[in-house]
Amino acid sequence: MSKSGKFRWVICALLFFSVAINYIDRLVIGILKQPLSEQLGWNDSDYGNIAAAFSFAYAFGYLVGGRLTDRLGVKRALPLFVLCWSVAAMAHGLCGLIGVADEFRLQYPWFSRAEKGVAWLTLVMPMTAVGFVLARAVLGLAQGGNFPAAIKAVAEWYPVKERALATGWFNTGTNAGAILCPILVPWIFQRIGWQATFYVTGAMGFVWVAAWWLLYDLPEKHRMLSPAELEYIKGGQPAVEAKPVKVPWLSLLGYRAVWAYVMAGILAAPAWGFYQFFIPDFLQKTFHLDLQATGNWTGVFFAIAIVGSVAGGWLAKKLIDRGWSLNAARKVSLLACALAVVPVFLAPFAGTVWLAVLIVGIAGSAHQGWSANLFSLVSDTMPKEAISSVVGLGGFVAYFAGGVVNKMTGDILQKTGSYVWVFAYFSSMYVLSLILIQLLIPKIKPPS
Repeated sequence: MSKSGKFRWVICALLFFSVAINYIDRLVIGILKQPLSEQLGWNDSDYGNIAAAFSFAYAFGYLVGGRLTDRLGVKRALPLFVLCWSVAAMAHGLCGLIGVADEFRLQYPWFSRAEKGVAWLTLVMPMTAVGFVLARAVLGLAQGGNFPAAIKAVAEWYPVKERALATGWFNTGTNAGAILCPILVPWIFQRIGWQATFYVTGAMGFVWVAAWWLLYDLPEKHRMLSPAELEYIKGGQPAVEAKPVKVPWLSLLGYRAVWAYVMAGILAAPAWGFYQFFIPDFLQKTFHLDLQATGNWTGVFFAIAIVGSVAGGWLAKKLIDRGWSLNAARKVSLLACALAVVPVFLAPFAGTVWLAVLIVGIAGSAHQGWSANLFSLVSDTMPKEAISSVVGLGGFVAYFAGGVVNKMTGDILQKTGSYVWVFAYFSSMYVLSLILIQLLIPKIKPPS
């Protein structure tokens, strides 16, 4: 820790809690799926429509959120995102006011090759499910701006050598939220019901916004930041032009670093969605666990993943401190994470649940370390005014790719009943991504 001061880590703590609240609000519905389905009359198809609404809206939110952050600045954009998703999270509870017997019907055309014409189909859903679709869409759209804004805040508040470490620390909020949610939500639900559960968890965002307005500002304007720490922060950042350059959307595609980030996102990023949505199923089916045991071991997985989120950023900083170039430090850190994922193909063959969780946990941990360094690769190579837009673009593509991968995973499981090919796929994607990064960015250079 620098002797110049530590206030920048208060900013990191704010980012950590925003991400933790983000994950709690998005995961509540998964924990309450069974009682919600029973009380509101949903089937699995209805729940699938609700989940899809969040996924696609989140992808657009990642894209638009990054651009909006570049326009408004982190100080205004991030609390706006949190306020919007907190209102949407609480709005889930209002769906309890809709009659359970009320139905939504929509006729839409389906073009059939077999009939060489247009067939009209009818979508029928409970109105309660439609209410959740709308709430989840707004939730996903707003939550998508969280990470682009947080990455930009790190770029503003940290020297280059500490960016991956800071990113790793705030990114542990994803794991904290994922661990807390299965523990906190059932306890609240059993005492005050599902509607109030959404109200309580959604209200946490308002508390965070109050703390943000009290504690956040640009380093050069912050009254609590010492001159020594400001000098340390600014001294470790690349020089920027006095007048920021506006970066058009299409011009981003002219940067090789953007293509490297996007391709790595398409190939490796969907793994985290797979771990979130399929690891409990993998453990339950492979080792015949009951619900409580499945939840406990899933919690262990997320706990292990926290280690990699911090270690990945720590490794890059340590190498830079020892005199390594930014290029070598960043790529060696990515390589270490990529190699740590490779053994995940062995998970389906593990003889015990603890060994399977350890193998997958190390892969999840490596993914978090990979993400910390990949996010930092953007701030290493792109002009500061374009960072959030690039992160948003990459997230947009990655989450759409994740939807495709999750669909393919379901098809593979339906046909084979085995996770072998799925784990084999993810075991190689990080190494392939790093090869593409090296081809597109032979040498990482700070933006001029």
